[in-house]
Amino acid sequence: MKTILLRAALICVALCGAAQAEEVLLDDSLYEDAPAEEAVPDPFEHFNRMVFEFNDVTYTWLMEPVASAYSNTLPKDVRQAVDNFCYNLQEPVRFVNTLLQLRFADAGTVLTRFVINTIGGVGGLGDVAGREFGFKRVEAGLGETLETWGVPDGVYLVAPLLGATTTRELTGTALDGLAMTPYYFFANTWQESILIYVGRRVNNISLRLGEYEGAKGLTIDPYTAFRDGYFQYRKQSRHHSTPRVDEKL
Repeated sequence: MKTILLRAALICVALCGAAQAEEVLLDDSLYEDAPAEEAVPDPFEHFNRMVFEFNDVTYTWLMEPVASAYSNTLPKDVRQAVDNFCYNLQEPVRFVNTLLQLRFADAGTVLTRFVINTIGGVGGLGDVAGREFGFKRVEAGLGETLETWGVPDGVYLVAPLLGATTTRELTGTALDGLAMTPYYFFANTWQESILIYVGRRVNNISLRLGEYEGAKGLTIDPYTAFRDGYFQYRKQSRHHSTPRVDEKL
């Protein structure tokens, strides 16, 4: 069961755009059962399962073949540089969210990473801050900000192409991605925005080929495993090394 949750969490990270903190995923506490009171209701399970099947078919027959061809065209170092570049462009969004979550030490780390990688990493193509100076990636999204300020999760959803989420997290993802993320400002039309998004997803998947099939093959009910893996990963990834100011008081 631990292996199933591990791989499901990895896929949630890869397909939903979440943090890619390998040391968090390998932490045994990730796989502890969540308390019942933290469970998020799934009243639309029938609909969610249909969307899950749609995402599965889309990934298996479209996204993965394209990503596989893409990975055969470009070496991994180039694809990792693209991933680093996109990640660096999102650092201002994380900086704002860490401030809104009163995580001031993390905000300093995010700002430091952005400055170092933008200057020393040639616009963020290289993760100089992490590799040379030990400033690890810090995750902070609007969904977590809304949680910090008391907004409830709502209900569990499986969004087309985006995957596992909740009504609160989907709102945060939409605002972070469409209204605040800088690289969408480069697009002149919504079609260009879609191409940028698809390009990022293909590049991301190309770095994790085979993980999805491995996770599916370990469980009788992939829907349940991926849902549980999503919540377990999210819970663990929000146990930050530097607590919020209000948690220290």
